[in-house]
Amino acid sequence: MKPSPILLEVFKNRFASVCEEMGVTLNRTAFSPNIKERRDFSCAIFDQDGEMIAQAAHIPVHLGSMPLSVQAAIAGHSFAEGDMVMLNDPFRGGTHLPDITMVAPVFTDSDAPAFYVANRAHHADVGGMTSGSMPLSRSLYQEGIIIPPLKIVEKGEIDRKLMRFLLSNVRTPAEREGDFAAQIMANITGVRRTEELVEKYDFETVRFYAGSLIDYSERMTRQAIAGIRDGVYLFEDVLDGDGLDRKDVKISVRIDIRGEEAVIDFSASDSQVGGSVNAVHAITLSAVIYVFRALVAADIPTNAGSFRPLTVITPEGSIVNARFPAPVAGGNVETSQRIADVVLGALAGALPERIPAASQGTMNNITIGGTDGEKPFAYYETIAGGMGASACGDGESGVHSHMTNTLNTPIEALEFSYPFQVTEYSIRRGSGGRGRFRGGDGVVREIRLMAAADVTVLSERRTHAPYGLNGGEPGAPGRNILIRNGAAEEMPGKFSERLKKGDIVRMETPGGGGYGRLK
Repeated sequence: MKPSPILLEVFKNRFASVCEEMGVTLNRTAFSPNIKERRDFSCAIFDQDGEMIAQAAHIPVHLGSMPLSVQAAIAGHSFAEGDMVMLNDPFRGGTHLPDITMVAPVFTDSDAPAFYVANRAHHADVGGMTSGSMPLSRSLYQEGIIIPPLKIVEKGEIDRKLMRFLLSNVRTPAEREGDFAAQIMANITGVRRTEELVEKYDFETVRFYAGSLIDYSERMTRQAIAGIRDGVYLFEDVLDGDGLDRKDVKISVRIDIRGEEAVIDFSASDSQVGGSVNAVHAITLSAVIYVFRALVAADIPTNAGSFRPLTVITPEGSIVNARFPAPVAGGNVETSQRIADVVLGALAGALPERIPAASQGTMNNITIGGTDGEKPFAYYETIAGGMGASACGDGESGVHSHMTNTLNTPIEALEFSYPFQVTEYSIRRGSGGRGRFRGGDGVVREIRLMAAADVTVLSERRTHAPYGLNGGEPGAPGRNILIRNGAAEEMPGKFSERLKKGDIVRMETPGGGGYGRLK
């Protein structure tokens, strides 16, 4: 049967609306500022095999990897109506331990699930050696509690013993329990809306159009790849060390375009390292999918069809496909950005008018944790920066780009929730790279601690600046500064320190690269 173009469009939006409503539920019911203010979460719907049908416009690094987590959940459990499985294991489709995924089945008339809905949310603390669970670690075991696929809800009832166990391993249990409840409610919303869709159109029709949408995305992605000149395109860039030392870590890509398909080969990249910037295969896959999806001009759903024309080669034991139990806290947030940078850099050789200069290339992760009186707190945030300029114009200033799609935490929410005083929050003027079109500027975020706390920063582009393209100049590298007793000390891109009440942490984020030569 040939799909109706009208119904194809209807179902594209109906599936997307299920995911969007899940996100609204999660956003409005969460406890932590990281989820309710910054919206550090993602939602998607999957077919009976765990193939993604549609997603909401949430976090790219979550969404490209989530199918692997859903498939791990399906492989590890049989599902009954009302069940829900949670997991965060980076080596089973996860990203890093703070990102916890919940998967729920949708039943129709059969004994097996017809669909699945899932959401992934970044929890501000999941245990580990430092508050915020983003440490300068040497092993995954130091980064927090590792959750294999476990049934947290069975036939509509939360497993209270498992919940108590999880909450006993985190620093802020009340906040975590609230965020878990929000994730559960988001999935319940997704299940209900999918059931309503089946009731309206019948299961066979919904399943047919789910498959048709996947096929449609595949066709349009193949068409976009066919528009790239056949050939081999190379690019490499480096990370500013792994947090344990400052030795550069190389990420190298070879992209082979042949007709409607692309082979993206990272074999020349460095081996995995001792620090936490290692990426798992799911992260690398997410970054590659994000870039190629951005090349498709048509308004298509991002789903399993977008993946099919791509072959991603990541040697096991490398920086882009680390072996268990490698530390990976920074791989999700920092290495994913560099992978996107090198894939874009390679494609710039084929599509110079369509590819932008490098954006800030980091998420500028900061975690601050301690106790305010007797109340524990754990703050996590990624800080915006400059976007790369392109042939279309200047880059945007003070935005999240590429593998992150979060908002900032408003000053009012930050100071209400934590013992902090924001002493500066501004655009970092002049940090964008010069060129015919100028890169966007970074930002300055300065926080005074009103209680003693542990501070950890995982950031990049402090040594190696975001590149310009076609003669454009690089953006300014970022800076991390601690101010103690009035004395400023410049810190490396990755550090962990114990600070006293009254100390200040200042982050100046990178600008984006410029595009084209100055006339």
